[in-house]
Amino acid sequence: MYDHILIRYGEISLKGKNQRRFIKKMIKDLKFKVKREYGERVETDYEKGRIFIRLNGEKPEKYYPILENMFGIVSFSPVIKTGTDFEEITETVLKEMQELPEDIRTFKVTSKRSDKSYPMQSPQISRTLGGRILDAFPNLAVDLHHPDQDIFVEVRGDYSYVYTRNIKGPGGMPVNSAGKGLLLLSGGIDSPVAGYLAARKGIDVSAIHFYSYPYTSERAKEKVLTLAQKLSDYKGNFVIHLVPFTEIQEEIAKNCESSYWITIMRRFMFRISERIAAEQECIALITGESVGQVASQTLSSMATINQVISIPVLRPLVTMDKDEIVSIAHRIGTFETSIEPYDDCCTAFLPKEPKTNPQIFIAEDNEEYLDVEGLIDRAVEKTEIVRITKEQSEELF
Repeated sequence: MYDHILIRYGEISLKGKNQRRFIKKMIKDLKFKVKREYGERVETDYEKGRIFIRLNGEKPEKYYPILENMFGIVSFSPVIKTGTDFEEITETVLKEMQELPEDIRTFKVTSKRSDKSYPMQSPQISRTLGGRILDAFPNLAVDLHHPDQDIFVEVRGDYSYVYTRNIKGPGGMPVNSAGKGLLLLSGGIDSPVAGYLAARKGIDVSAIHFYSYPYTSERAKEKVLTLAQKLSDYKGNFVIHLVPFTEIQEEIAKNCESSYWITIMRRFMFRISERIAAEQECIALITGESVGQVASQTLSSMATINQVISIPVLRPLVTMDKDEIVSIAHRIGTFETSIEPYDDCCTAFLPKEPKTNPQIFIAEDNEEYLDVEGLIDRAVEKTEIVRITKEQSEELF
């Protein structure tokens, strides 16, 4: 019977003297998520390079949904903890083999010896254990390339761990461990994926969404809040700023060249986002832009839009193809919501022929006909702030 879950982490191991801080952050996040999900505490242990959950009689599957979506975890395994005496390890492995499905015909033993003083080297452990398994189960055969079943043994200090499953986690860095970023969240496929990928690297993501009543519906707003809710499942509490954009779009439509509408709208979005980012102590903006995907996502468009701000802009999807983005959206559970037929504010004011290579000086000339600062001030003043939790959304201001 499994008595622990062994958790492996990846990039944290590269953090040198700061490694301990990131490990503590990940353990704290794990305990928080278990407490939130089950209303109970979980006991953990730490050995160099590994975190362990003590199962205390619980089935390991109980924790899989949390661990499979927890940033910082590369993989995890339900394990049996035993001593380092080779005969004790062998006995544990043979007992575990008895629990495996009857249709298994081939196997492979992989051993790891982190304690270099142990008298047997890793290849010798694997070969000797393999021989013991063949003696006990003569119907089985060794297959080093495509086995039906892998058996893993780790010898670590005073204990060894035996396991037969290696379950993939999302990788990345512990949640909210790398500074704050503000995500421009639309109702489409791309921006939620960008938010997920940024959060996966430890960025404490909050969001900003622009809406245009009556050109966009209440359902469009609900759609975005649902996407924010799904992102909160991965990173915890999530704040979203809802910015009224109707006046700005109407002024642009009345006073600017139609081919530059999208460019100027995006310039306003970036200006407002920079203002709110400063208020929220965010040090970067995050967008779902991908080079060449739509008219506002060419390099010249990005340069023209970026020109109005000084804050860094992170674009996690910038070189991805659409099918790659869609694949991630399916995996993180945002795709079905993203394709609901409720338009965002850019779709409501989409010109027939948007400029794909806009020039900064022409955008600036168009903006001479607008009260740029006044429009920004009024939009920021009327912004709603909503806190998204796992269970509900709560309007703050």
